[in-house]
Amino acid sequence: MKVTIKDVEHVAILARLGLTEDEKKKFTEQLSRILGYAETINQLDTKNTAPTSHAIPMKNVFREDKAAACEDLKEIIANAPAEESNMFSVPKIME
Repeated sequence: MKVTIKDVEHVAILARLGLTEDEKKKFTEQLSRILGYAETINQLDTKNTAPTSHAIPMKNVFREDKAAACEDLKEIIANAPAEESNMFSVPKIME
């Protein structure tokens, strides 16, 4: 697909970018090359290739959540900038 200067100008307007004439020419050439490369990749036979979202197998690396009793409430509340009824007190941000 050939990208024109008009295409670059249109995208620049959508992105609210002010481009010089030199930048428009430069981006026209670069985008044409990028889309040309993508077109080359589209020609590959992927009929027998399973779709993937990652190049390597992924697994969940998070630990299991476990509810636990609070060990020392006074020590935890001591870290709060303000406290009220054994809870952190924070400023109101919405009316």
